[in-house]
Amino acid sequence: MQSEDLVPTSKRPRQPVVAVTGAASGIGRELLAKLVSSADFRRVVAIDEERGDIREATWRVIDVRDPLLANRISDIDVLVHLAGDYALDSDPVERRAYNLRAAQTVLTACAAARVRRVVLVTSAMVYGAAPDNEVPLAEDAPVAAEPDTGLVGDHLEIESLVRRSLRSHPGLEVTVVRPAAIVGPGIDTVITRHFESPRLLTVKGCMPRWQFCHLDDLISVLELAARGVVTGVVAVGSDGWLEQEQVEELSGIRRFELPAGLTFGTAQRLHRLGITPAPATDLHYVVYPWVVDCVTLREAGWKPAWTNEAAFRQLLELREDATTVVGRRLPVKEATLTAAGATVAVIGTAAIVRQVRKKRRQ
Repeated sequence: MQSEDLVPTSKRPRQPVVAVTGAASGIGRELLAKLVSSADFRRVVAIDEERGDIREATWRVIDVRDPLLANRISDIDVLVHLAGDYALDSDPVERRAYNLRAAQTVLTACAAARVRRVVLVTSAMVYGAAPDNEVPLAEDAPVAAEPDTGLVGDHLEIESLVRRSLRSHPGLEVTVVRPAAIVGPGIDTVITRHFESPRLLTVKGCMPRWQFCHLDDLISVLELAARGVVTGVVAVGSDGWLEQEQVEELSGIRRFELPAGLTFGTAQRLHRLGITPAPATDLHYVVYPWVVDCVTLREAGWKPAWTNEAAFRQLLELREDATTVVGRRLPVKEATLTAAGATVAVIGTAAIVRQVRKKRRQ
């Protein structure tokens, strides 16, 4: 007879009720599908503006920005917040307003409803990408990313909200999950688009190191966080990293090397003109290293199911039907420029024009 069989039912710890926001699609749906099959939760509640297709969950249709959210989560023990707008082509002002209002409302509602634990996802990008970064960065390294109008700026603002919430509501436990470059079906980011171009932008004097986080591994870590196995700030990614030479060999894509000043200056001008949707600072994450050391997960006994090489190979498979032009998606047959934005295309074109003019003068 197992020892736990001797414990009266009334004395056994009650399994928690877990809720997921943004549960109808994307990462929220993927996590929901995993949680409903888990024996670690008494009930799984799905929160979204529309009802999704996973019938095993209890659906509550509400906008997470609604101040009445607290009334709908009064029976929740753990909430995983995955509702957000992270589309690269969204209007940056509207996107940030949505993401910050959603995070703020969730944190305030959870504190008011006495939800025990909240789990949020930001990004390892908040550590910043820089030529002198240690490889790997310590999990408790300072948040050094440059605030901007892009998604990195959204993540920085959300983490700032978390810190303020912890001061205002000391009884609330908040876990922040910071994934490396996410890879998997349906994932569309600055990093994945970088590998849709015919050339890989690099900066003279520095080579990036590439670390990926497969969607499957992120989902497994979110489940651990929901169970309270890991808390605080948690970095997640595949073990180690790939060197630029390995990435070029696996992808068959050659690099295009430019001076840093020329690269970022051109990218910033193009962004101001509205030609590229992302700010020039986004280029830091494809030319400089930002590898993280996943200490908390390692100490908890967690191991990634995907290696960097396997995750990268899937990224390459998924990109076959899509190519990016100046940061915007086009069918492959219509594409002529690169994924790193218009920088390479503009500078490359300028170089060709100069060569043609020089030959005409001779």
